Amino acid sequence: MRHPTDEALTVTDRDGGDPIRSCILTRDREARDHLVRLALAPDGQVWPDVRAKAPGRGAWIGVTRTELEAAIAKKRLRGALARAFKGEPFTIPDDLPTLIETALHRNAMDRLGLESKSGTLLTGSDKIAAAARSGQLAALYHAADAAVDGNRKLDQAWRVGSDREGSDLRGLALPIPRPILSLALGRENVVHIGLTDRAAAERVSKALARWLHFIGPDLPCVPRESPSRGSSAPESSGPDTAPMGTDEYEELE
Repeated sequence: MRHPTDEALTVTDRDGGDPIRSCILTRDREARDHLVRLALAPDGQVWPDVRAKAPGRGAWIGVTRTELEAAIAKKRLRGALARAFKGEPFTIPDDLPTLIETALHRNAMDRLGLESKSGTLLTGSDKIAAAARSGQLAALYHAADAAVDGNRKLDQAWRVGSDREGSDLRGLALPIPRPILSLALGRENVVHIGLTDRAAAERVSKALARWLHFIGPDLPCVPRESPSRGSSAPESSGPDTAPMGTDEYEELE
């Protein structure tokens, strides 16, 4: 097992900025938060490690689900992982794309749940509208099944409070219906979400962006196996359950 002191550092690593990693399929270099880590488990299975907490070797991908499925079919992923894992034996699960999608979805919902507990997240049209008009709103999201008229009213309130009337500023319509948002936040009938803290808004944006990028615009709006609180998801036996204190990464050039 490699230790953090053995890792090759990029400029941003040395400077304390966002660590940069390379996608093993495209070779594009991105901030780590924009990519998904694949970890090699002790039994040789390849698992999604979306929180990048699992020990041992790892490889990073930044492609969409469609692109990943094509890479699997053409054996490109196997070749890239063979180089990344330096000859160690490994097995790619048949449902790896679904495992990744489910893990990213869970991570995004968990992030919303954490922000809900922190007190920086608002629900309810009246509360969100008041925060928007007073210039306190940092981010705005709408459920997939929210009424268009309700979305427009909150969008307009946000533009007014931000002194951006006439612009295209609007909340992001999430591909998530209200029952799933309600479950994630532990609240009833969540139709709209507002964030009043900019740091919290950035955390939520990053988590959602990774999931939305992976599923792409033409894929189903919720994972094939939507995780629920208390249920066992496919990733539960993989690296994403590693102790939170673990912080070892494999830098691939």
